Amino acid sequence: MKANRPRQTFARRIVLAFTLMTVLVSGVSLLVLAYTEHRLEKALVSQVLKRTLKRVQADVKQGKEPRLDYDALFFADRVPGHEIPEKYALARRGFNEREDAWIYVREDPDGRRYMLVQDQREFEKRERAMLGILLAGSVLTVAGAAFLGKLAARRVISPIIRLEAAVRQLDATHRPESSLAKDYANDEIGSLATAFDAAVARLAGALERERLFTSDVSHELRTPLMIVATSCELLEVAPLAPHEREQVARIARAVEAMRALVETFLVLARAKSEGANGATVTLTADAGLADTARVQAEHWGEAIRAKGLDFEFIREAEDEGRYNAACLTAIIGNLLRNALHYTERGSIRLILEQGGFRVEDSGIGIPETEREKVFEVFARGSAARGEGLGLGLSLVKRVCAHQGWTITLDALPEGGSLFSVKFR
Repeated sequence: MKANRPRQTFARRIVLAFTLMTVLVSGVSLLVLAYTEHRLEKALVSQVLKRTLKRVQADVKQGKEPRLDYDALFFADRVPGHEIPEKYALARRGFNEREDAWIYVREDPDGRRYMLVQDQREFEKRERAMLGILLAGSVLTVAGAAFLGKLAARRVISPIIRLEAAVRQLDATHRPESSLAKDYANDEIGSLATAFDAAVARLAGALERERLFTSDVSHELRTPLMIVATSCELLEVAPLAPHEREQVARIARAVEAMRALVETFLVLARAKSEGANGATVTLTADAGLADTARVQAEHWGEAIRAKGLDFEFIREAEDEGRYNAACLTAIIGNLLRNALHYTERGSIRLILEQGGFRVEDSGIGIPETEREKVFEVFARGSAARGEGLGLGLSLVKRVCAHQGWTITLDALPEGGSLFSVKFR
């Protein structure tokens, strides 16, 4: 799994882009300017020294004193008073550049050398000062670019920030008055807002269809479930063979579990409807943990023992809280049914705690890599069996999230699974 990189805001990236672009342009400009200045300096100085040395050479040949128009030194072979110093003796013909001087050398056909030397230390000092000024200007330019980039970033991302805030606060029903696109210009941001409007409209439609489907189906299932339950009650008092009575009991248990499931779906659908209309959803807290758990223990304990498993209902601590009966019943019932489905030998335990409960089993367990996945809709582990659709644990997770509860799944040291629900 890749580590999360530090978040760089869009505004910071814009400022960084402005600054880096200015640094690049300023750096290239300085390099080009320095190179051009050096080449131009060499060409100009070379031409001046060449012309001057040509004139001085003519003066020497005519026996005249060399005429120098600027602070330059003249040296030559076999010219009294102008002998070539040893430090310049190796200068080549043409233009020579040293750290402290420019040198121009000419040779006669007879091999006599004439040399003009111009001190460049003062010029180099002025040149460094000029480059320092240019460098300071570049630094100021970069600082100015960063400042302008910051101003530009604020202006550029201001519509994006407003759009983000609007999306976060957008009503899930997507009423016409909550449309985003109407607040933005006909540009890329406006197109993005339009796309958000379309996406939210589709999502709101899908959620509404889901809510209506869940509500309608759950409501319509109540009548046939009541008929089946009533029929089971009548059959229980009828003279039946032991195996027939056992089958009726199984049907009754299945009907009771389905009725609790339908009730949970109705509660969730009603909560979605009320929440979508802006109301604060508070489900009725009409049951205690101990009473609800005891009913579920009696209901599922018989089926668990009938499978040859041990079942324990343990109250480690008393919980005085009040909770919604349908939600609590759905969670406990689904966890016990899941344990029964995946346990072939050993035991199942329902343990009550202060502020929650646990369901432990000695079944096949769930690999660590699949523990998050089993709470997803239609997800079934690698050891899935039977005709289950993978909805039970998903429903448990949804109910816990709706109520603000937490559910965790761990493995027991001796094997099996441990589901733990915490109310706070």
